[in-house]
Amino acid sequence: MLSRRALLAAPALIPWTARAQADWPQRPLTMMIPFVAGGPSDITGRLIAARMGGLVGQPVVVENRPGANGTVAAQALARANPDGHTMMTGSIGVFAINKALRPNLPYDPVRDFAPLTLAVTTPNVLVLNPERIPATDYAGTVAWLRANGARASYSTSGVGSSEHMTMELFKLRTQSEATHIPYQGGAAAATALIAGDVQLTFQNLGTVAQHVAAGRLRAVMVTSAVRNATIPDVPTAAELGLDDFVVTSWQAVMAPAGVPAPILARLEAACIESLRHPESTQRLNQIGLEVVASSAAEFRRFQETEITRWRAVVERAAIRAE
Repeated sequence: MLSRRALLAAPALIPWTARAQADWPQRPLTMMIPFVAGGPSDITGRLIAARMGGLVGQPVVVENRPGANGTVAAQALARANPDGHTMMTGSIGVFAINKALRPNLPYDPVRDFAPLTLAVTTPNVLVLNPERIPATDYAGTVAWLRANGARASYSTSGVGSSEHMTMELFKLRTQSEATHIPYQGGAAAATALIAGDVQLTFQNLGTVAQHVAAGRLRAVMVTSAVRNATIPDVPTAAELGLDDFVVTSWQAVMAPAGVPAPILARLEAACIESLRHPESTQRLNQIGLEVVASSAAEFRRFQETEITRWRAVVERAAIRAE
C-alpha cells in the first residue's frame, strides 16, 4: 500500500502528456496571425478564434505579428511551448513558398509545425488603380506595363508571397516589367494600391473583392481555372491566352511540433467545426474565400505537394528573395 507521502507525490509521476491532456486548456489560447489586420489570414484566423473559444472552453485571443512575409510569427510559433495553447493561421507563403524561395529560412514549415487544417483557398486577381492605369482590360494593362517599364510598381503582402510569385511569373509570360514594393500583409498592399502609391497588384480575391465591387479597384484577370462567382465578369488567365497560369492561394492553421496527439486532435476538430459553421462559411464565401476545412493529415500531404510545386516554379523562373 502506498504511503500518504507517496500518494501526494504520485501526480508528479504521471506522464506530462497525460496530465496535459486532462488539464487542457488551462488558460486562454493564442491564435497568431503573421500579417497586419484585414487580410485573408487575419479574417480567417479571427473567424476560427471567435467560434473556437466556445468549443474548447477558453477564449482564443488573436495576436498579429507581421514581419518578413510571416517569418517573424513563424519563428515564434516554432519556439512556442507545445502545450496546445498557441496556434497560427498563415498563408501559402509562410507554409510553402518561403521554404522554396529562401535556402536559409530560420524555420522549417514541415518539421517545426504540427498541421491542424487547410482552412480556405482563393485565387489571385490582377487589380489596378483605375486612376493610375487608364487600361480597362488585360490587353490594355499589358500594353501600359510594356510602355512604362520599371517605372510601374506593384504591391504584395511580402517577398515570397503568392502575389509576388504570381506577378513575377506574369512579367515573364508577358515580357513586361514592374518594380516590386512589399508590404506587411495583403490589406496593407491593397491600401497602398487604392492610395495610388503603386499602380497594380496580384492580390488574393478575399482581400480585394469588396474594393472591386465598390469601384476603388479594377479587376482584369483571375488566376482560377474557371471564372469566380464573386467577380463573374472577370476572365481567367486561360481565357486571355495564359495557359498553365492557375494559382490558388490558401490559408492554413498550424500548431508547434510536439503538441500531444490528444490535444492536437481536439484543436483540429475545433478548427474544422469553427470553419464549417454556417455563419463562418457564409462570411468567408462573401469575400471570395472557399472553405476547405481539411483533416490535418490531408493538409500535410497537400502542403508537401505545394512546397515541391513552388520550388520548381522558383527554379524555372529564377526568382530570388530580395
